[in-house]
Amino acid sequence: QLQLVESGGGLVQPGGSLRLSCAASGFTLDYYAIGWFRQAPGKEREGVSYISTSDGATYYADSVKGRFTISTDNAKNTVYLQMNSLKPEDTAVYYCNLEHGSSDTPGYLAVWGQGTLVTVSS
Repeated sequence: QLQLVESGGGLVQPGGSLRLSCAASGFTLDYYAIGWFRQAPGKEREGVSYISTSDGATYYADSVKGRFTISTDNAKNTVYLQMNSLKPEDTAVYYCNLEHGSSDTPGYLAVWGQGTLVTVSS
């Protein structure tokens, strides 16, 4: 059973930090992209950050550049999102996502975690 399990969400004050973890299990893949999306109440889902295992390239949304850092522990099949200098607008449910291949090909794989809530408030 392919699955992603997120953890690390919670309540934090503005300016604080949290580290999200996403543990992947149930599959063996060579190249894939894994990262984070988030969805705040009343807003569309947005990509936050991801990393590609094919070349190590990383992506960060403009809104989190300089504050968030994505990293992986390949031995543990885990991806992390270190979130610093958190702002109230970072409040959202954060979802881990893994994608392999392309959506228009038979071998396409997409796995989503159930989400972890991050609340930034005083």
